[in-house]
Amino acid sequence: MPADYYALLGVERGASDDQIKRAYRARARELHPDRTGGDPDAEARFKEIGQAYEVLRDPERRARYDRYGPDGVDGGQGGFGPFGSAAGGLGDLFDAFFGGAGGSRAGHAGPLRGADAEIVVELTLREAVFGVRRDVTLDGLVACATCGGSGARPGTSAIRCPECAGAGELRRVRQSILGQVVTAVPCPRCQGLGEAVPTPCVDCHGEGRRVEQRTFTVDVPAGVDQGATLRLTGRGPAGPRGGPPGDLYVHLAVQGDDRFVRRGNDLVAQLHVAVTQAALGVSVPFETFDGEEQLTVQPGTQTGHLIRLRGRGVPQVRGRGRGDLLVEVVVDTPTGVTKSQQELLRRLASERGEAVNPPDDGIMSRIRSAFG
Repeated sequence: MPADYYALLGVERGASDDQIKRAYRARARELHPDRTGGDPDAEARFKEIGQAYEVLRDPERRARYDRYGPDGVDGGQGGFGPFGSAAGGLGDLFDAFFGGAGGSRAGHAGPLRGADAEIVVELTLREAVFGVRRDVTLDGLVACATCGGSGARPGTSAIRCPECAGAGELRRVRQSILGQVVTAVPCPRCQGLGEAVPTPCVDCHGEGRRVEQRTFTVDVPAGVDQGATLRLTGRGPAGPRGGPPGDLYVHLAVQGDDRFVRRGNDLVAQLHVAVTQAALGVSVPFETFDGEEQLTVQPGTQTGHLIRLRGRGVPQVRGRGRGDLLVEVVVDTPTGVTKSQQELLRRLASERGEAVNPPDDGIMSRIRSAFG
């Protein structure tokens, strides 16, 4: 009884192309001759799954198989080697494992996509918190205006590459102990485009693009953090000879701020108050990114106490709400106090029963200190 191609690969009859490809990858790895040590049974099964994949990956042949069975595919003819059909050969195995990286590129010749580009944009912390629209200027490859990106001189056109007959690649078949091995390399004449330009454009020399300075407006969303990257689709360098442009990746660098430090979606700042203010309490204005706030320091507040201002922090990039602003109180010890201020402090210390250094007696005290 003929083998069921779907059963060989372990997929349902309604499996998608991706499911069939993944199943073939898994079975091919399991039964590959390099892993089975030349086991004849494993090699036979490897040939069978190669044949099954060769049929099911082709929509027309798969339709005939679904309707007529194995005899309805290519008239029931075999001709499969260790890696599938002679037509596909090793290229089909590469296509299944690497998405065509080592196999045939038939049908893929033509303009290539441009490369991606990167740029770094510096932001202040305030800009990162609220978002900003920033114009960025860079030199990049754009489609040549003279030839419209074709690379051909106006009034002329590209022709099919005579070297590769428009395939964009050159294929070579050689024999190995495992059967026919097909290798493919980009055509050196057309660089894989499948087209040649006999009369190049005088401005871009047949490239179809040239370097120009461009300016883009980048919309930076509120709440972005250091190291975030924005992707601008289609804003990268143009592809050669009319190929689509790549993407522009904008890496964000957030500068430090003199007053605020970011911790997640919270902002942290310090409020310096005098000893008397911390002891007796005070209400002071405090400037935030959202404007001025009135902060109340309760009597007896110690260094390290946090005053939380809810919703004054960093917005969520994806979602709603904002973090908080945490204001850390720092009690400053007075320096350079006058003699009268010292007397007041000594009276306070005496009333509270706190030991302090004796008062400075003048020059004799300084002499004792120098020799003591």
